[in-house]
Formats: sequence, structure tokens, C-alpha cells
Amino acid sequence: MLTLFTTAKPFRGHSGIIQRNALKSWTLLHPDAEVILFGDDDGAADTARDLGIRHEPHLERNSHGTKRLDYMFHRAQEIAKSELLCYVNCDILLMQDFPQALKRLKTIQSRFLAVGRRWDTNISEVYDFSEPEWETRLRSRALLHNGQRTPEWIDYFAFTRGLYGADMPPLVIGRVHWDNWLLWKARESKYPVVDLSGVVVAVHQNHDYGYHPQGKQGVWNDEESRQNYQLAGGWRHLRTIADASDILDLEGLRPNRGIYWQAVKRYVRQARRVLLFKVIHPIWFFALECTRPIRSVLGLRKEALRRSHEKRQEP
Repeated sequence: MLTLFTTAKPFRGHSGIIQRNALKSWTLLHPDAEVILFGDDDGAADTARDLGIRHEPHLERNSHGTKRLDYMFHRAQEIAKSELLCYVNCDILLMQDFPQALKRLKTIQSRFLAVGRRWDTNISEVYDFSEPEWETRLRSRALLHNGQRTPEWIDYFAFTRGLYGADMPPLVIGRVHWDNWLLWKARESKYPVVDLSGVVVAVHQNHDYGYHPQGKQGVWNDEESRQNYQLAGGWRHLRTIADASDILDLEGLRPNRGIYWQAVKRYVRQARRVLLFKVIHPIWFFALECTRPIRSVLGLRKEALRRSHEKRQEP
């Protein structure tokens, strides 16, 4: 029915708790749901064994030791039992509204990429899935805080086998831009990209960015993030959930009319960047250099006046 795959951080402390929560929730989606955990991180093998999921310890990494997306997607499509796969970040709790939405979508589209906005929620404890009403409690908890993220935050990617092939660049997980490239690739391949945000409550368990020495800023701005940007092909190959071609709601599947406005905004943002960094900044620095001698003379004159004033004030 569905193969979900992911990779995780070491199963220690708060990260260990929320990752186990996420993986457990996926095993409850359907009796035939397959879950694959990639990576040899501390505790991964034990967690996979405890939850009865498949463990693939091998995962290709870049020169910095960071996990590569292309290997994981290639291997997952190679070994998955289902024709429908879903990569999910290992801190996302899923409920029955997720497979139900995919089931509805499959009756309409034979191939697609389905994504959706997440709901940020503070969860620090081992979640009790034995309670009959655990989904109701979880959904209420997420909606109560009204923490649905903007379309730039993409945490799950349900797609039909074959969408991502050998042309996937060696992007790395744990940095930015890889998720935006996945959406661009689907649109470029003429696959419908469907926004499930209105019918799926995907619960993101809040966490810090302690896995990066520079925290959140490092995740967004370090060398590997810049490499991801280059490997993705720059701003022209980056999309968000707002760029989805279709929206699945309670009434059915409808075209996303806002997609054209998103394209306009993307080009306007890029034009502003070019204007700022290619025109305004160079002119500003050129003006500073040209006026340096004048500013230096004025500075010396100001300092001389200050000293003269201090001398006159001496008794």
C-alpha cells in the first residue's frame, strides 16, 4: 500500500524520543505499511528491531560525512514493496488522514508528488499510542497551538515510483534546498504536485538544531547549504508547497490558481537580489573607496579640532 522511508539522528535524548514517536506512528497507518530506516546512527538498529521495521544501515555520504539524498531515494525505489513511496523527516507524526488522502488521490491521479504543510507542536515525552483516542488528542494538541508552518517548510514527499532517477544531484539531508529541488523536479517532469495541507495534519515535534555546531544559522547558511544550492541549479530550480499544481481538499482535487502569482513573486525576489548585490552594493562600495581620502582628511581635521578644544578647556 505505502512504503515510508527516512533517516535519523542518533537515538539519544529528546531526538531519540521524538524519532521513535514518529516511526511508531507510521507503523500504525496501515497493516501493510512498510517503513525503512536508513543509516547506522547510534540506536538505529535497536529501534528498527523494536518497532519491527526494515533497517538499511548503509547510506552514502559526502566529503563532510553528511548523508546524501540521491542514494537514499535510489535505494528506496529499488527495494520498496509498494509503488507509492514517501520520504518523511523523522520528527513527523502521521495519522489516518494521511493514507486516506493518498487513497483519494490515487483514484484521481496515476502518478504524482504529494506534499503538505506541517503543524509545529511541543512534544517531549514518549507518546502513548495504546490509548484508543491517541489521534484525536494529538490532532487537538496540534491545532490548539495553531502552529501551521508556511509553504517553505516541506517535511513529507509521497510519490509514485520512478519519479526520481539517476539525474538526482548529490544533495545532502540536514541542510536547505534539497526539499525545494524535489518539488521542482516533479514539476519539470510533468508530474502533478498536490498540496495536502487542508486535509492532512502532519505533526512536527519541535526540536533544537544542536546537531550543527552553528545551530539553525549553520543549517541555513554553511558551506554545505551553499553546495546544495549550487547542486540544485540555483533559484530557478527551487519550489515550495505554494508552487503545487493542485490542491486536495474535502471537495476533491482542484487547480492551484495561486501558482502563477508564485512565479511572479519568485522573479521579483530574484530581481531585487540582483539589484541589491549586483548594482547597489558595488556602487556603494565604489563611492566609499572614492571618498576615502576626503573622509580621511575630514577625520583628521575633526580630531585636530577636538584636541584644540580640549586644550582650551585646560586650567
